[in-house]
Amino acid sequence: MSELISDPGSVPTDPAPGPAAALDIDGVSFGYPGRRVLDRVSLRVRPGELVALVGLNGCGKSTLLRLAAGVLRPEAGRVTVDGADMARLSRRAAARRVALLHQSAPAVPGLTVRQLVRQGRYAARGPLGMLRVGDDAVTVRAMRDVGVEAWADRPVEALSGGERQRVRLALALAQDTPVLLLDEPTTYLDLRHQLEVLRLVARLRAERRLTVLVVLHDLGLAARFAERLVALRDGRVAAEGPPEQVVTPGLLREVFGVEGRVGRDPERGWPVCYPDRPAPIENENGFH
Repeated sequence: MSELISDPGSVPTDPAPGPAAALDIDGVSFGYPGRRVLDRVSLRVRPGELVALVGLNGCGKSTLLRLAAGVLRPEAGRVTVDGADMARLSRRAAARRVALLHQSAPAVPGLTVRQLVRQGRYAARGPLGMLRVGDDAVTVRAMRDVGVEAWADRPVEALSGGERQRVRLALALAQDTPVLLLDEPTTYLDLRHQLEVLRLVARLRAERRLTVLVVLHDLGLAARFAERLVALRDGRVAAEGPPEQVVTPGLLREVFGVEGRVGRDPERGWPVCYPDRPAPIENENGFH
């Protein structure tokens, strides 16, 4: 694997110069029949920034990423990337601006690492371009940057979970977009591979000056790797800001439904959570 940073603090505070873009989500609402998922959500991810979305399952995090990628269209509000309205773009045009890594995807039998990563070039090369034999420079760079170039001819289905996730990250990078959306990239991974993937994302964000919005299930990892946290509750933004300001006992109680304490890592200073017990459930009649 290519060399990773030793810790997120070693990533440059100011990303290297490159093609960065701002992601703006302005008053977005969305719902499915009988259920409102997002209600007037607004947030901005600055060029080259890494922001983590956190909150309980079902609070709208994954839906917000799909809206940001142009896969879904908002009922109200809009999503723009450097001023371009994602809902007004064709699917290919949207895919040239934003790459979305879904939570999971089944391995296609017989597909090699090289063949999967090359699929990320469709938006740029089109159907005729995809018929050309050989990898282009962007595909080669994507595989090299995540350390999977040596596996190029191995079947994806033969890889471990952590290895597959790195290949899927290479697929997203092959789109060569300024904005990268990651939907729980550490799902189903053990602790070692969770750290590998997030350290890799942090390094690539700095090297490529990517604008990154990532959904993370683990609040501790989000606080460690993200510059800013956005906490969703019931389809709305409940808290937003740097981890050291956002991660509080109040956040644990009001957003995650647990009573707990928050400390600080003695070496790096990021927040460390100590959940103690489930918080009382509040309903229209009060607590019970």
